[in-house]
Amino acid sequence: MASVYEQIGGAAAVDAAVDIFYRRVLNDPIISEFFDDIDMDRQTAKQKAFLTMAFGGPNKYSGKDMREAHKHMKLNEEHFNAVAGHLQGTLQELNVPQNLINEVMAIAGSTHDDVLNL
Repeated sequence: MASVYEQIGGAAAVDAAVDIFYRRVLNDPIISEFFDDIDMDRQTAKQKAFLTMAFGGPNKYSGKDMREAHKHMKLNEEHFNAVAGHLQGTLQELNVPQNLINEVMAIAGSTHDDVLNL
C-alpha cells in the first residue's frame, strides 16, 4: 500500500500544503505570535522535511524531536487545536480525500503530548 506521502501527491503536495498552512497560521492571532522571531524560510523547509518523513516519504528531517522543539513555547490545548484546525483546513482547501485527511490528522494527533510537553 502506498504511503500517505505518495497518496497525497508527494513533494509537490507537501510543498503546497506547508505554504498554505503557514499562510493560515501567520494570520491567526491565537498562534501567530509564536512565529514573530522565526526565520520562516528555515521553518518552512523544516516543516516540509518533517511532514515528508511523518507521512512516509523520504526521511531528510534532521530537526529536533517534537518535545524538544516545543518545550520553551508554553503551548496549551487552544494552540494545539488551532494548528490542527489549520492543517485540516489546508488539506480540505487542497481537496485531499477525507480518508487521507483522517490519516494525516491521526498522525498530527499522535504528537499532542510531545508538542504540549505533557
